[in-house]
Amino acid sequence: MEATSTRFVEGFLKSWGVIMASEIGDKTFLIAAVMAMKHPRKQVFAGAMSALAIMTVLSAAMGWAAPNLISPVYTHYAATALFFVFGLRLLWDVARGSVEPEGDIGEVEKELEMAETAHPPQPQTLRGGQPAPTEARAKGLAASLASLQAAARRVFPAILLQAFTLTFLAEWGDRSQIATIGLATGSDVVGVTLGGTLGHAMCTGAAVLGGKHLAERVDERAVSAVGGVLFLLFGAHSLWVGAPDV
Repeated sequence: MEATSTRFVEGFLKSWGVIMASEIGDKTFLIAAVMAMKHPRKQVFAGAMSALAIMTVLSAAMGWAAPNLISPVYTHYAATALFFVFGLRLLWDVARGSVEPEGDIGEVEKELEMAETAHPPQPQTLRGGQPAPTEARAKGLAASLASLQAAARRVFPAILLQAFTLTFLAEWGDRSQIATIGLATGSDVVGVTLGGTLGHAMCTGAAVLGGKHLAERVDERAVSAVGGVLFLLFGAHSLWVGAPDV
């Protein structure tokens, strides 16, 4: 029982620390900050957090399943190597002075403006006025997606759905997602999930409340340095603990 509790706390704190060090100032942070300036904060927070919570659950589940599909020894050392690679890469970028944010305020504002004003293109037609076969299928798919979107909008506010979609797409393949998968391979999956979700909630809450002013004042070098040190510590701890007994 005590060992289980220790693994839960360890997974919780590791996941929380990784998210706090990785998400401050990243693209999902900026999306929430910019959207909260123009739209109701509660809807932006709810949409962004729903996407991040689902992504955290999916990532933790993938990490939990990996040792059941591949040898736990291989997954353990693969995750360890991943921590060292992330940590060294972040510190190397800090040392070289080449730390670049994943996105800037202006870029995110343009993307949001395009997302809000985009309209589907008109399908090409044949001489008789009928849609071309390929365009007809594309039009049918677009109509189906539009109907699903319309149904969702009858249940959820449009701003909430937009925040959810943009955040989910921005988070997919992000460093924090990969780190969550790596943590879940060797730590308590529930602890990793709850710690990651809490970290996302704190970062997104700060973005929504602080808005553009907070986003512009984030020191990317300091955040990267802290993240790099954390990743190296996690890698060292993973080596010290060793691979689980098969």
